[in-house]
Amino acid sequence: MNVSHQLADSTVFDLSGFPLIVARNEAIAPGYAAAWEQDMNALLESDAPFVLLFISPRPEETHEDRKRRGMWLKTNRDPLAKVCKALITVEPDEREREESKAGAAAIAKAFGIPLEAVATLDDARQIGRQLLAQGRD
Repeated sequence: MNVSHQLADSTVFDLSGFPLIVARNEAIAPGYAAAWEQDMNALLESDAPFVLLFISPRPEETHEDRKRRGMWLKTNRDPLAKVCKALITVEPDEREREESKAGAAAIAKAFGIPLEAVATLDDARQIGRQLLAQGRD
């Protein structure tokens, strides 16, 4: 199944570097969770391994969007963990990056997906490619 075709109209994710997917910060606006959920469902249906990259600073999301995403993540934890090989946050600020790393174990436990925090997008892409290659062994 062609993931790029399935998500060609994605406003939430940039799939140009698939299987490394960059979340679009500009998409995080009130009510975006419905589009996020639709895109995540398409990613699950494709059954193709991927890594999600998040670039700081990320906008605040509304309580309702966070709640809706949380419910989807809880419901789809296991199937998501099979295809999403990591969540990688790009955090140039060293203090913020260390805070992200400190919370990584809890996030990994909650979602079944490892979380990495790195300084640059290039670092994120390199780690993402390594994690995806490990899945092919």
